[in-house]
Amino acid sequence: MVATVSARQREATEWVVSYWYNADSSKLPRILLIGDSICNGYQGMVNKELAGTAYTSFYASSKCVTDRTYLSQLAFMLDEYDYAVIHFNNGLHSLNTPLAEWEAGLRAAVRLIKEKSKGARIIWASSTPLKNPDLTAKAKKLNETAEKVMRENDIPINDLFFPMDAMDRNRFWADVYHFTDDAREIQAKQVSGLIRNALGKDKASEEDAEKALKAGATETGPSGKLN
Repeated sequence: MVATVSARQREATEWVVSYWYNADSSKLPRILLIGDSICNGYQGMVNKELAGTAYTSFYASSKCVTDRTYLSQLAFMLDEYDYAVIHFNNGLHSLNTPLAEWEAGLRAAVRLIKEKSKGARIIWASSTPLKNPDLTAKAKKLNETAEKVMRENDIPINDLFFPMDAMDRNRFWADVYHFTDDAREIQAKQVSGLIRNALGKDKASEEDAEKALKAGATETGPSGKLN
């Protein structure tokens, strides 16, 4: 059992979503996306962007890094496969968590990921801005704290905050927290590009991508076919 770092009070509804695309194949390297509903929003697009280059897994959760079971759930995901790249975020469900507690939880999560990564390239993704300026200021504080932790651990940062913060809130935000399809596509392309660079690979041909997506399709998933 992984040690917890806090007894954080939970939200009214907590949730976890995880997928392993192409779960029955090991021909290509596998990457892991870790985050919240923002990650859940772009993960399908990342899977398509990386199709034919890498297989995608993702773990998205409402749980703050200080939640009593976050680390044990994260450990489960990390133990499922050997990953070539791990793209990691936690933050928007931590906007009201005291910074010192969140930093301690983040450090514990980083230690766990490094311990179980088996040489994977680790990338931290900054939290995205929100439609509300006060909440955006809180997200910025979390990002500043995370930047300090990542620099101490020599982990590169995928800055998803700065480019999104300059965008039109009325056009690219679906609500206070979440984004429109156009914005999520921008995020997916940025995430995918950094992951391809970390893998040292180019984007796959349309033919290879189509084959990978077809091989990863299923009719037994929660929402039907995934391709």
